[in-house]
This record gives sequence, structure tokens and C-alpha cells, in this order.
Amino acid sequence: MTSLQSSTRRTAGQSASAGRRGAQRSDADLRRDLATSRPLVPTATIGGVIAAGAPLLVCLALAVVGWFLTDAGGEGTPSGALRVGAHGWLVAHGSTVAVEGIRITAIPLGLTLICAWATWRVGHRVGESVSGHGPDADRIADGERDWTVPLAATLFAVGYAVVGVLASSLAATAASSPAPARVVLWSLLIGGLVGGAGIAFGSGRAAIWLPVIPAVVRDVALVTRRILGLWFVISLVALAIAFVLDFSTAANVVSQLHADGGAVTLLIVLTAIVLPNAMLFSSSYLVGPGFTVGTGTTVSTGAVVLGPLPMFPLLAALPDQGPTPGWTGWLMVLPVLVAIVVAGRVQRDRPVLAWDQAAIRGCAGGILAGVVLALLTAFAGGAVGPGRMAEVGPFTFEVLLHAIASFGIGGVVGALVVCWWQRDGDGWVRTRLAGSARLLRRRQR
Repeated sequence: MTSLQSSTRRTAGQSASAGRRGAQRSDADLRRDLATSRPLVPTATIGGVIAAGAPLLVCLALAVVGWFLTDAGGEGTPSGALRVGAHGWLVAHGSTVAVEGIRITAIPLGLTLICAWATWRVGHRVGESVSGHGPDADRIADGERDWTVPLAATLFAVGYAVVGVLASSLAATAASSPAPARVVLWSLLIGGLVGGAGIAFGSGRAAIWLPVIPAVVRDVALVTRRILGLWFVISLVALAIAFVLDFSTAANVVSQLHADGGAVTLLIVLTAIVLPNAMLFSSSYLVGPGFTVGTGTTVSTGAVVLGPLPMFPLLAALPDQGPTPGWTGWLMVLPVLVAIVVAGRVQRDRPVLAWDQAAIRGCAGGILAGVVLALLTAFAGGAVGPGRMAEVGPFTFEVLLHAIASFGIGGVVGALVVCWWQRDGDGWVRTRLAGSARLLRRRQR
């Protein structure tokens, strides 16, 4: 992260320069100033274009490679393959697309995460390049307003959105008809929020702003982040175990597709870009409400009702239809245990001896984690095909209720238990040990 120069350092440098009239500045100083004081408007705008264009070019290249792998260019045209790649990038940015008259609304969150990661990296570099603009660290600490990051983030988001509009217009056909308004909205969100955060950290402003946030807010955010991080790991592990236990079904699906090496490679790529979606499906199952894989179907710890499914290998992770084993109901205890562990560890690392403060921190962090999980779950499903497959996804509202209750209760319990231990537990243990020692000495006498 680029650090802002303090006014003391600048003043000292200016005094030394004035004392050495005619002396040249060192090459390192000149290079640093040039690297951190590049023109803000073109740097931020071009950065947004690069952040959007780089993943788009990768999608276009993968589409052309996939076209050659599937039929060696025997069918279709290179322009058609490029259009498919552009539609993949657009769908990752919330656009719907029609395939043979079937409207696809599901978002491949893996591809969206790749775009967000690229945006963060480019935004960080842009932040380093414009960190020399605006007031220094001391003047910002004194309350002087600094518009460097807001202006750079706005220009960055505009550049990102322009690429989205161009991609929508170039890839649009009468049959596919993407949704440019949704692409612009997602582009502004990714470019403005993710890119803006990267610019703030790269420019060093985040290091100045974050300590100003009240400690209780930072602690609640820490509880939320750790709960979600641990919960996503558990959901992913559960998905992997379910898939491995029924791997023979996935292999059977691949064999029935008569897929060659190129087609298998494409299946692996498709599986990778929808893996975050599958993880959120697994999360919904573990939380309790479950999800649907077609109209009239239900997959939850209490019941499994399935119908005809598309031949996609990842669906082998689904449980068998019929009555569920009795132990599956205990899976709903997992989110409570996760919140207990996380809230307890935060209370241990950042002790708060007031009961109400510990309870509020654990409860607020758990509730916020449930809300964030539900928001992410809302983007996991959508229409993926005709007929029954127009309704695929977790039960978002039920996930919200279950996650808030589970994480909130677990957060309160974990924080209060560790708080009690910090307040009275150590003293109780010391008292018991002292009493045992006295009793032992009496017996020895």
C-alpha cells in the first residue's frame, strides 16, 4: 500500500532543497513523484476500461478456444464464438440472455468474482498512481477534505460502464437481446465499490480513514467477516464431500454425454464458474430451508423431492430422493456452532468486560452475517433452462430468517460465555485450585 507523505517530510525536504540551491533531487525521489502523481482523470478512466476489458478479452479468447475444441471450427463462425464470449461476460454482470428462445437469468458467480478480483487489482494500481494528488496525511488528519478517491472511483466506474455498454451493443442480436440497463448497473457497482475500495487502499487513504471508524463497528464487521469466511469453507467442504461420495454418478453423466477431451475441458470450466453458486446452494441446505432444482422440487435436510434433471456432472452432489436420514436435521446446528466459535474467539482476542457490549457485538455481528449471506444467496439462482428449469435456486427469504436466528443466537452465546470466563471464570478456577492446595496440605499434616 502506498503511504501518503506527511507534511513534516515535505517541509523538511523543501528546507533541504532551499539550503542546497541549485542541487538536483535524487532519481529515486523523482521516480516516486512521477509514479504517484500521474494525471488523475485519464489514469482513473483508463483504469476502469482496463478492469472491464481484461476479463472481457479472456472470455472472448476462451470462447474461441472452446469453439475449436468442440467441433474444430466445423460449425459456426469465429464471430459467433466471440459473441458467445461477450455474452458470458455480460451474464456475469447481471444481464439476461436468450438461448434458442429460452431466457437465462442465472448469474455465474465464479466469473463475477474473477471480474471483481481484476477490478480490485487494477483499482489498487490506480490508487498507487494517483496517491500523490490531494492533501497529505497530516492535512487529512486535520480535517481537510480530500476528493481524490471519490473522483477517481467515479471516473473508474464510468470507464467500466462504458465497456459494458459497448459489449452489450456489439454482442446484441435479435435472438439474444441482452439487458444493457442491468449491465450498466452492475458495472457501476463493481467499478465503483470494488474499484473504489482498491483505489482507497492503493492510495493509502484507507489507512487514514479506517482508524476513525468506532471500535465497536470494526469489531462487529470482524465478527461478520469471520463468520461468513468460516461458513463458506464449511459449505464448500460439505459440497465436496457430497460430490465425492457420489462421484460415480458424475462419471456416468460424462460417459453418457460421449464427451471428448475438449468437451470435458469445457465442462470443467463451466463447473468452476458456477462453483460459488453451488456453494451457496450447499449453504442454504445446511442452514435449513434448502433449495429447488426445478418447479415443484425441494432439497432440504427435512425432505428431498426431485424430478428430471439436466445432465450436468455437478448435480451428482444432490442427495437421493426420498426420506432423509435422521442425522441430517442436526446439520442445522452448524451455523449456531460457527457463530459461537467466531464470536468467542473475537471476544478472547478483543476482550470487552461489559456484558451488554459483548452481547451486542456478538449478536450484531451474527445478524449482519445472516443478512449478507441472504443477499449473496439471492444471486445464486435463476432460470437455467426451459420449463421446470426456469425455477432454480435457494429459498432466499427463509435463508434470511434461519441465518439471522442461527448466527445471532450463536454470536450472543459465544460472546457471553467467553466474557463470563474473562470476568469470573479465571477467578473461580484460581479459587478452586487454592482450595484444593489447602486441602492437600491439611492431609499431609
